[in-house]
Amino acid sequence: MILAAILAGGQSSRFGSDKAAALWDGRPLLSHVRDACARWADAVVVVGREGGIADRPAPGLGPLGGIAGALHYAVTQGFDSVLTVPCDTPYLPEALVASLLRRAPSYCSDAPVIGHWPADLADALADHVARDGRRSVRGWAQQIGALPIAAPERLANVNTPKDLAAL
Repeated sequence: MILAAILAGGQSSRFGSDKAAALWDGRPLLSHVRDACARWADAVVVVGREGGIADRPAPGLGPLGGIAGALHYAVTQGFDSVLTVPCDTPYLPEALVASLLRRAPSYCSDAPVIGHWPADLADALADHVARDGRRSVRGWAQQIGALPIAAPERLANVNTPKDLAAL
């Protein structure tokens, strides 16, 4: 079973407000991402926000802490793997997701936070996050031999209100 985990624990400092709640086409960005993930996974969770799954081993460790929280949750709930997607990428090309889901571990070389990770890597990632102060998703992905997959087209990533307006 595949768990989709939407990483939403960032500070949104460049955006100036909570970008997960920012409206696009009349709905919050988080809602768009959740709907997209529901097509690809057996369940969808939000990581790093109040009421969602907690980052591990503690909040404020960036996307890798969110992935660690998602993997821990997946293991405890019986999921085989986790598809991670940031809350600020409202559109993912089907071809990219299909390629990621064919192999785990794999990640998008253009945006490493988008990835497909075996749930049984939970303990290894928790140890890595605790030891490695850089907390680089790409660095960890390379360390575990994850397959990098290029996006077939430019990914929409919302970091500023101008980015949102350009969607």
